[in-house]
Amino acid sequence: MLRFILKRLFYGFLVLFGVITVVFLLFNVLPADPARMMLGQRADIASIEAINRDLGRDKPLLTQYINYLNDLSPISVHNLKDTKSYFYLDSSKYKPYTRLFNLSSTKTLVLKQPYLRRSYQSKAKVADILMEAFPLTALLAVVSIVFASLIGIFTGILCAIKKDTWFDRLAMFFSVIGMSLPSFFAAIVIAWFFAYLLGEYTGLNMIGSLYTIDDFGDGTHLTLQNIILPALTLGIRPLAVIIELTRSSTLEVLSQDYIRTAKAKGLSFPKVILRHALKNIMNPVITAISGWFASLMAGAVFVEYVFDWKGMGMVMVDGLGKYDFPVVMGSLLFISLILVIINILTDISYGLLDPRVRMN
Repeated sequence: MLRFILKRLFYGFLVLFGVITVVFLLFNVLPADPARMMLGQRADIASIEAINRDLGRDKPLLTQYINYLNDLSPISVHNLKDTKSYFYLDSSKYKPYTRLFNLSSTKTLVLKQPYLRRSYQSKAKVADILMEAFPLTALLAVVSIVFASLIGIFTGILCAIKKDTWFDRLAMFFSVIGMSLPSFFAAIVIAWFFAYLLGEYTGLNMIGSLYTIDDFGDGTHLTLQNIILPALTLGIRPLAVIIELTRSSTLEVLSQDYIRTAKAKGLSFPKVILRHALKNIMNPVITAISGWFASLMAGAVFVEYVFDWKGMGMVMVDGLGKYDFPVVMGSLLFISLILVIINILTDISYGLLDPRVRMN
């Protein structure tokens, strides 16, 4: 089992390394000038050159790439004495850090948090920006997947029990519609219908995040109702998939011999479903839920943008609009890390539950 876990961790590391390389090359070949964006169009040449030296953009691309990897690595090599060195141990950048041991009189090995650089616009650390936005995206993803799972499993089982009835056909129709709707279009329609047309009766807002600022100086207020429409929109597609998958899995399980045996023993149909069928129905459904949860955690860009939900999606869109490359690069790497971690945990859970996965 240890070999299986190490193998999955190694594959995850390779994926992250590939993503880091692609992201670095993509954003370092773009023609935009960060120094001019930071200083404005009237900046003088000396100031622009000073900013580029500080960002390391005056170095060859390979040197910039090595430094980027060094910044992202939790264990990195830094120069202790030369303040002009590209690898100088700057406390303002890498704090908190722990010096492990010296490699030479000028170089040391450091244990630190990954440094994702600073925003071109706000000068704040990208890691701080992401840590402020991530809890809102995580909350939105959790609420969406719980809503989709509970409603989807219950509806899918009912569809299988009432196969070919009007309820089954209606649920399958809405399931197909849910999978076909693009997220941004569904967000606009739901915001327009439930907040604009029916806002007087529902009390829901077209835009708004978890906390709202009072215009009269009373501070921030928790507005839980603002999560309803984004969570509903975000949960539509996984809900559609879970309904169809639960329905097909239930039909397959109900045709098995042990289900017929349980019925023959006189067990009521609800007990047959709950005690014997449900755990086997859930195997493929849990796989779908874990995959969708990973994608939702990665950041619902369009949904957050439409509803002005201050999560990872809004951070990425705002960074792209302002050509704030460190923020966008950090967001992409953070999203990739989330996907890799969830996939690794899912693979390990499969290996623990089913020995055949480890053998394969």
